[in-house]
Amino acid sequence: MKAATVYGPDLSPHEEIICPVANIKSQIKRNRTNEARRVRNKATRSELKTRRKVAIAAAHGGAEGAQSLLRLAIKRIDMAAARGVIHKNKAARDKSRLMSRTQAASKV
Repeated sequence: MKAATVYGPDLSPHEEIICPVANIKSQIKRNRTNEARRVRNKATRSELKTRRKVAIAAAHGGAEGAQSLLRLAIKRIDMAAARGVIHKNKAARDKSRLMSRTQAASKV
């Protein structure tokens, strides 16, 4: 097995990870698809965090579109769970917390 130095998007130029590189053609392809999925999932999880923050802030500020932002956040959470980016129980927990936080923020 070979070893390669990897400079990923999460690493600074001074940090490096020595990771094994496969010799088998199918595993090389698998590594490529895994990396593409990792980047896509990371973007989705980041979007979920942003949607949650925006929905809570809108409810706290009393914005007119707070309900639509809440619905959109819940929709994105459900889509992420359906695609396997997050676990279905985590999706349920996130939705529950989001609903309780927006209700508490709107009462204040």
